[in-house]
Amino acid sequence: MMEALQLFNKNETYNGFYVMLMVNRLQMLYFFLIMPRFLIHSYMIWVIIAVGILSQLNILLLSKWFLTRISSEGYNGFVQLFGKKLVRLLSFIGLFFILLKLFVIMLGFSEMVQIFMFPATDSNWLIFFIMLSCLYVAWKGVEKTIRFVVISFLGTFWMFLFFAFFFFPPIAQLSDLYPIIPMELSVNSWKGIFLILSSFSGPEFLVFLGPWFKTNNKTFRYLSYGNALTVIEYVFLYMASLFYFGSNYLSKSQFPIVTMARYFQNPVIERIDMVMLSLELFNIVFAVSIFLLLFYGASKIASGKMERPPSRVGFLFSVFIILIGMILVNEWIWKSDEKQVILLNLQILAGSLSYLVVPITIIVVMKIKGFNKHETTKEDG
Repeated sequence: MMEALQLFNKNETYNGFYVMLMVNRLQMLYFFLIMPRFLIHSYMIWVIIAVGILSQLNILLLSKWFLTRISSEGYNGFVQLFGKKLVRLLSFIGLFFILLKLFVIMLGFSEMVQIFMFPATDSNWLIFFIMLSCLYVAWKGVEKTIRFVVISFLGTFWMFLFFAFFFFPPIAQLSDLYPIIPMELSVNSWKGIFLILSSFSGPEFLVFLGPWFKTNNKTFRYLSYGNALTVIEYVFLYMASLFYFGSNYLSKSQFPIVTMARYFQNPVIERIDMVMLSLELFNIVFAVSIFLLLFYGASKIASGKMERPPSRVGFLFSVFIILIGMILVNEWIWKSDEKQVILLNLQILAGSLSYLVVPITIIVVMKIKGFNKHETTKEDG
């Protein structure tokens, strides 16, 4: 008899350092690469900071959840909180949010790889090979995938420092940061606000990984560090793009961050943008692997098969369905600029909604059900 797939086994737990890295890397996915062309105006720097503060409030709510014993019980903890029927319904709804995030991340990144690295290669083949890498990591299980965040962080975090070059003359002009106060907010400005909020989303999915985290009273601090790193990166990259393009031309570039990287001159490496995209693949593989595991887990809950152990056929089938869906969406929607905007707007709304609703809902239900943090703390110190 074939041995069951060990996807969700828990042999060890991970400390706040891993939580910090996961918060930061889940917030630094596809949207940060295209964000500047949607924000345009210099005063959006303050909006990034303001949304970062709002995100910090969500981080506080998430930390309260991690400090309860039921958060370490995984599925059974959510059943205690919401009841079995409601958990199945919420899992079914969650499949849509996970799928949408997966599609936008994978299709967007594959498009960039095709444009900047392999223009003669069909994007569907790029999607296929990237998904194979993600399947390999996810196949190792949740524990190994969480460990992979260290490679993802070390391979990608330092890259934003390259853009310090744009903060000095003759490229940098102080006038590029004017106006610092908006006279009015247009429809595009409101869209930019929701885009920033959606870009900060991602940490809400960590509530489903509670059993693998060694949380204590320092958890909020580590969650905050991860969120603060994201704010610094967003502000730094957006200011660099303003200095390089200026507000008038920023919207003209489809992928401003990668386009800026092509400007770098190096006697050893001619195309630094290709190197940066190659390293960014580590982060994409990490995030997609996490979402593949969450999708499979949510599908088991929604179908009422939680009592059965994870199976190779079941996991491969769920990944196959996602892959086929990606290719179809790529052909029918993503390759059309008009339809692509609709999908992006849908993810902007979905990401904003999930990041706001998930932490608030959990904390409100905890209060109603009487789950007290001080009575249910996992560990002290």
